[in-house]
This record gives sequence, structure tokens and C-alpha cells, in this order.
Amino acid sequence: MKPCLSASLLLAGACGVLPLAHAADELALPATQIQSSSDQADGQSQGYAGKTASSTTRLGLSDKENPQAVTTVTRQELDDFRLNSVKQALRAAPSVTVEQTETDRTEFTSRGFDIGTFEYDGMGMPFTQTLLAGDQDMAEFEQVDILHGANGLMSGAGNPSATVNFVRKRPTDTAQAKVGISVGAWDTYREDVDVSGPLTDSGNVRGRFIYAHDKGNSYLDRYSHETTVAAGLLAFDLTDADTLTVGFSQHDSDSNGSTWGNLPLVDADGNAIHYSSRSSNIGQKWTYWDVHTQRAFAELKHDFGNGWNSKLTVTGVRQTQDTDMFYIQSVAGDDALSYPTHITSKSNQLIGEAQVSGPFSLFGREHDLTFGANYGRSHLKANEHDLTPTEELGSYYLPSFAGALAGTLTRPDLNYTYDTDNQNYTDTEKSLYAGARFSLADDLHWIVGARMLSADASGLNYGSDYYTREHGKVTPYTGLVYDLNDQWSLYGSWTKIYAPNYIVDANGKLLAPLEGVSEEIGVKGALDSGLNVTAALFKTRQQNVGEATGAYIGSQAIYDPQDYKSHGIELQADGELAPGLDILAGYTYVRIDDDNGDRARRYVPTHSVRGLATYRLPFMPKAKVGTRLSWQGPVQSDVTSEIRQNAYALVDLMASYDIDSHWSTALNLNNVTDRKYLQSLYNSATTANYGAPRNVTASLTWTY
Repeated sequence: MKPCLSASLLLAGACGVLPLAHAADELALPATQIQSSSDQADGQSQGYAGKTASSTTRLGLSDKENPQAVTTVTRQELDDFRLNSVKQALRAAPSVTVEQTETDRTEFTSRGFDIGTFEYDGMGMPFTQTLLAGDQDMAEFEQVDILHGANGLMSGAGNPSATVNFVRKRPTDTAQAKVGISVGAWDTYREDVDVSGPLTDSGNVRGRFIYAHDKGNSYLDRYSHETTVAAGLLAFDLTDADTLTVGFSQHDSDSNGSTWGNLPLVDADGNAIHYSSRSSNIGQKWTYWDVHTQRAFAELKHDFGNGWNSKLTVTGVRQTQDTDMFYIQSVAGDDALSYPTHITSKSNQLIGEAQVSGPFSLFGREHDLTFGANYGRSHLKANEHDLTPTEELGSYYLPSFAGALAGTLTRPDLNYTYDTDNQNYTDTEKSLYAGARFSLADDLHWIVGARMLSADASGLNYGSDYYTREHGKVTPYTGLVYDLNDQWSLYGSWTKIYAPNYIVDANGKLLAPLEGVSEEIGVKGALDSGLNVTAALFKTRQQNVGEATGAYIGSQAIYDPQDYKSHGIELQADGELAPGLDILAGYTYVRIDDDNGDRARRYVPTHSVRGLATYRLPFMPKAKVGTRLSWQGPVQSDVTSEIRQNAYALVDLMASYDIDSHWSTALNLNNVTDRKYLQSLYNSATTANYGAPRNVTASLTWTY
């Protein structure tokens, strides 16, 4: 039997999970945008007070007007705590758990389930399926918005976890520039350049150029990384009513000493394996993982007048991956049953959306309407080369476990390929949508709409047919918001959950579509002090959630459909708590049960707290100090009780000083207490790496 890390793992989940390519996740097409009367700027948060971009909610609503909880990680927070990667940024979000399952592959969960919808300005998916391969730098983005819960209210599909929207930086009306350098532990260094402003005297043409280069070694033995980002954007005011914005970015993520899986935590007999050093790594000198991504987009906005607007957006993505990988299946004595492989892949994606929105009058009140259509097409090709198989071990071999930890294993010949060691398939999604926000009274608003989906897939996936055909599936959504006063509102939302499954059961048949219902009620406050607060109760029922069995049909993983119920509480505050004191903090409680009422997904922490705060010293206004706290309760592997992580807390500190109006310097100290912890016990994984020990980064920034 092949390991859980067959070639599809370049594009699939962690060890033992193997979610095959999922068109609904891949395309993740948004559905609804209603322009609210609120003066809502896209991605222009101030300090730590998040202002949700309209592309995130697809409704153009402020946080207080939105009948779902939202978290915004602002540019100020990203800069203060040096949150330069997506993994670091989402670790700061109270509602998100970052599952670092391998050196170069990361899953993200919220409310106990995988986050399957990632977007750029409300469009498309920056990652391949539900996970991040390589790394994603944050240099391009103004902020990150996390819409909590099922996104059926906005797009009619997806898991009841969250939607993550990366809000791009845009060309500015005024000239500005920012250049930064930083150096840190393990010989890491970083350069940042961000220049923006008008390109003509009248300002009708504006441009922005963004560059970042991040390179260094790691606390993990033999592991190193290099990330390079270059992005350019141009905005043209074609007329008083028409604005065209185009952009292109190149993102290269290259790493050495990479791994499939991580450190084995139990041996073949189920006994725990202990490691004296948190730098232990099974990655070899010859292993690597290179991910290169190109993205281009064009957006045309037109103002019809009287509040009516239209937007046409087209996005194209091309991603290539090239990797030599090494995976340890099990350990018996010093024998490590291992699986090396070489994989290359290429994916292309095209997504388009057209929408129209504006106000209308009915029964003496003004309401808002939106309607439109979107289309997405994705094509993937991948090829795998393995060891020449033997009768006894297949494409596995038995190197020394001690040699693997020491990094002394030589690269075996990876020249053999099975007839089924490839992927070549196409996914297509089309949808029509309409939604409205009705003002039932001055203080009561009703949001209602529906999305009609058609999904098709065809091709081959490791020797098996890859297919689906779902046409005319309608998903409704609705929500109510009641304004108690100018500061406080009560809300409730209900949505169906629907997404086609692209995984198979033991008979080789596609699982029935994932379906369910998600409900949420809560209270929100926008206080005069500048502090925003949210308290939410949520409840979800899901059917046909695929869980890997560990068995295969050829190279294709087999899944069992499972039913789950979950419920929980989220508390959050962001903004200015007191003069000079900014915070983003939250507490999450979540409980997931299977259809027998037993606790499920025990790798998800039941209780977690995330928070960061900065304070500008009143007696030294050029100086700012801050701290970041991340605490979670105990978690346990779903495979064996021998694998568990006790509750732990991580504490970071920062301090910055404004030398003058242009120059500033900062110092960031991470994991101050030098806590030793396992990064993730995601799903059925029996491997994990330790998190980084105490480390420091110093930076210098010039702004204009």
C-alpha cells in the first residue's frame, strides 16, 4: 500500500487525510454583494480597529451591520508583530487554528472544520484546495478579513468554518513609499519595498509596486527557505464613471530540507518516540519544495449614478510545483519504512464575475439589491516518479532512522513511474445569484438571497475517473440585524451548507454532496471609544463529511462519510481600548460530536485564547511596546491516545521607536518563555514537528 503521501499530496491534505482536489473549494466563487448606505472603505482599517472590506462580506456592510462574526487582521498589526506570512497572520486571528502539519504544507481550521475558502478581494483561491503549499507572503496585502462560520449567506457553499479574504493593497492618490530591512535568528533577513502614487499630473493614472525578499535558515536541522514577491498594480480613471484596475504578481516560495509528514511520534508497536531536540527533522539535504505562482487580474467598475454600480472582474492563476520529498511511514528499531518521491505539477485557473448592485424603493422605504453571475475553470496536471518497486516493499525502502535524523541519507534513484502516477483533470463551476437587503424598519434589516450552482469535473486522478455533475443546485441564505441603538445590534443568520464531494468510498463511488445547516446568533457593539466587540453563539449540522480510512483503491484514498454536530461560543474585541492602547483579542469554545454523540476531532482545541496589544507610552510618545498571547487547551491525536499535547501558552514581545518622521526601528522577541510544544496533531496524523524556540528579530524602516 502506498503511504498517505502519494503524488496527490502536493495538492491534498496531511498524512492520512488526503482530500483529493475539490472544485468547490478550488473555485470558491463568491455570490452576493449589496452596497450598503454605510461609508465603507475597502481595506482601510485604522490601527487595530478592523473595517471589513466589502469584498469580504459580499454585502458592502460594516461589521455591525453584518449578521455574522468577522475578524480583521490589520496592516498595523501585521507590521507591529512582523507577521510576514499567512501562517503568522492567521495565528493572530482569535477564531483560526493554524495546523502546521509539515515544513511546507499548512491547513487552517475554524470552528472545528477545515477552512476551504480563501480569496483575493473576494475572488478565487490563492491556495490549492484547503491548504497552503510552500508559503504565502503578506507584502501584497492591506489586511486579512476572516468571515466566521459557513459562507452560505454570501456564497452558498462551503464548510461551516470561515472564509479568509486577502485584501490587496491598491494604488493611492498621493505619493508614498516604504522601505524596510530586518535581520533575525538563524541568519534570516528580509527586504521590503512598497511605492505608490499618481503617475500623471491629473492623477487619473495611479500605480503601485511591491517587492519583498525573505531568506534564511531555521531552527529545524537542514531546513532553509527563500520567498520572493514582486507585484505591480495600475489604476486608470477612464471616465468620471469608469475605473479600470489591473495587476500582476509573481510569488516564489523555495525551501530545502523539506519533509512529507514530520517526526514520527510513535513506533510500529504504538510506543511513544521521544526527541531530545526540538530541531530534529527528517528532511534530507536533497529534499526540496519549490512553489512558483503567477496571478493576474483586471477589474472594471462603472458608476451608473443614483447609487447603482457594476463590477466586472477577471482573475488568472498559474502555479507550478517541483519537489523531492521523503516520508517515514513507520519505525521499528532503527529501520525506517520510508517513501521518497519526485513530483512536478502545474495548475491553471480562470475566474470571472459580473455583478450589478444598487438601491430601490418599496413600500416607502429604500432597500438594496444585487445580482450577477460567476464562472470558474481549473485544470491540473501532476506526475510522480518513485523508487523502482520490489516484491517485498513496493516503492518503499528501509534506511536507518538515525541516519534520517542526522540527514546523512543519500538520494535514491527516483526514475520509476506507475501508469496511474499522474493527475489530469478539469473542474468547472458556474453560478447565478441574487440578494437583497430589506429595511423592514429603521432599526430592522433583513438579508435574503439564493445562489444557483452548476459544477462539472472530468479527467483522471491516479487511474480513477475524476468526475462530477451537479446542475441547478439552489442554496438559500438569510439573516436579520436589529439595531438596539447607534452602538449595539443583535443579529441572527441561517444558511444551508452545500458542496459537491470529489472523494470516493470503498466502492470507488463519489461520496454524496456535503450538506447541512449552520446557525448563528450574537450581539455586536461599535463603541464611541473606538472599540468593536462581538459575542456569537453558533451551531452546525453536517452530513457526508469525508474522513480518510487509511485504505486505497490503487493510489486513490478511500473515505467514509461522517455526520457531525458542532456548537460553540466566540468572544472578540478589537480597536482602541484606552488612549494609546490598541488590542485584538478573542476567546473561542468549540465542541464537535459525531453522529453517536461522541467527541470527535480531538485535535481541535476546545478552548483557545488569542490576543495582541500595543501601548504608546504617554511619557515617551515615540516609543511603543506590545505583547502577543496565544493559549490553547489540550489536544489529542484521533488515531492514538499516546499522542497528545498539553495546554500551552506562547508569549511574544515587541518594542518600536520612531527616530524621526521618516525613520523607525523595532525589536520583536518571540516565544519569550521558550515553551516546547508540538505544532499540530491535525486529523489522523501521527507525526509532528516542534515549534520554534525563543528568537529575536530587529528591523529598520524608512517611510515617505
